[in-house]
Amino acid sequence: MVLRLRGGPNQRRRPLTMGSRVARHLEPVPAANPPGRATFLELFFDLVYVFALTRISARAFEDLTREPGREHGWGTVTGGGKTLLLLLALWAVWQGTAWTTSRYDPYRVPLQTVVITALVCSMLMGVAIPRAFSETALMFAVAYVVTQVSRPLILAVALGAHPYRRLKVRMAVVFAVSGVLWIVGAMLSTNGQVVLWTAALVLEYAAARFGWPVPGLGRSKVSKWEIAGEHLAERYQQFFLVALGETILVAGFAYSAEPYKSGHAWAFGLAVATTIMLWRIYVQRAGQILGEAVVKARHPANIGRSAADTHLVMVVGLAATAIGYELIIEHPLEQIPGPWLAMVLGGPALFLVGRARFEYEVFGRVSPSRWIAVLVLAAAAVPLLLLPGVAATAVGVLVLAAVAVADSRRAHGAPPEAAAPPF
Repeated sequence: MVLRLRGGPNQRRRPLTMGSRVARHLEPVPAANPPGRATFLELFFDLVYVFALTRISARAFEDLTREPGREHGWGTVTGGGKTLLLLLALWAVWQGTAWTTSRYDPYRVPLQTVVITALVCSMLMGVAIPRAFSETALMFAVAYVVTQVSRPLILAVALGAHPYRRLKVRMAVVFAVSGVLWIVGAMLSTNGQVVLWTAALVLEYAAARFGWPVPGLGRSKVSKWEIAGEHLAERYQQFFLVALGETILVAGFAYSAEPYKSGHAWAFGLAVATTIMLWRIYVQRAGQILGEAVVKARHPANIGRSAADTHLVMVVGLAATAIGYELIIEHPLEQIPGPWLAMVLGGPALFLVGRARFEYEVFGRVSPSRWIAVLVLAAAAVPLLLLPGVAATAVGVLVLAAVAVADSRRAHGAPPEAAAPPF
């Protein structure tokens, strides 16, 4: 079997047999190399997240429609917090895998082993999500710990004597320590489980932020990490599309389950229009040239890390929007409680907040239309509590459409804006 490695801009790509890929040690892909497209295995991995995100939406929907949750706001808040905890765990697995395939040749056997392990474990996590704080807690925890610990261990072995091996050892130590919290938490009551799982995630996110510090083993600076920036940017774009596709699935499933009446049809139509507006706002220039911004950045790894946080915010906004779709499609002409309205309007608002930061990462500025739209959505919330739920979806569509029009007017007749990252 013959495969090709990514080479430098003036270097011819030479064929390499699978045997030679296995024989030599793994090395980071030089940042100067031209980017490789996402492999079929990476795209296959993403498909698992379509399923996992639908389970996240289904779980949140159940929390919001359960009678005690409708009557007592605190029940809704705690249910939403637990669902967010599961989403953050899913994101941590996806992000860790995406960074790995953007730093090393994804055709190498160790990398494919990492992706396949993450794929299987992510599927198990998705299956466990509906009862992750009861019967399937241990399944979720074990799947998460296996993928997070195995990735740095596999890479540490494959790297041989490379300096990055020390980083992978530190990562494995951190994930092993946090893994104890995940496993022990899965065996406790719900409150104890939430506390330990939250502590585990905080430990992991903090360790990543500060260079995976471990006593006696040191730490590293993110800005010095080598990444194939354009490949990583493409992976973020693909995950955004996965999350956007999940909103379509949720809306379609909800509409097909209901009788085909006018109110339901209007709610479904507005849901589809909302998704189109979200896509249009994302791709308007900044979404198209994230890879260019990463290449131009003084510290590509820093913008890669920042873009990860930004896309997480936007994906949470999309998940909330999808939940709002389902709620309104099932109850289009009813007045909706505050927590439901928070999903319908808060989802697009959170997306716009993330998109504003995304614009800053690519261009070093933020368009006023983003913040104006967020303020309009917040101001509209009070009167919309007195109107049918479908009116809230309509307001969301109009506000997003206004942002999309403002973006198009700014770009009309002007040359394509070049990336100018502030990092």
